[in-house]
Amino acid sequence: MRHSEFDRAVSDEFGGSGRALVEDLVLTAADGRTAREALAAGVPPREVWLALCAETDVPLARRHGAGRLDPRR
Repeated sequence: MRHSEFDRAVSDEFGGSGRALVEDLVLTAADGRTAREALAAGVPPREVWLALCAETDVPLARRHGAGRLDPRR
């Protein structure tokens, strides 16, 4: 997952409240950092995405493949 895919996945899943979650929600799986802090520390976006999903109880079916664009036809 790229950073752009992370941003798209957050927006798709959480809508307008996504930015607040990324900035303010402390993620247990990210050693007590917010998503933004974890990304800045070099944690891969996919790991941060999965930690955010776990913390907010996103169903497993919506965690994988999130943020990807539909293939061009």
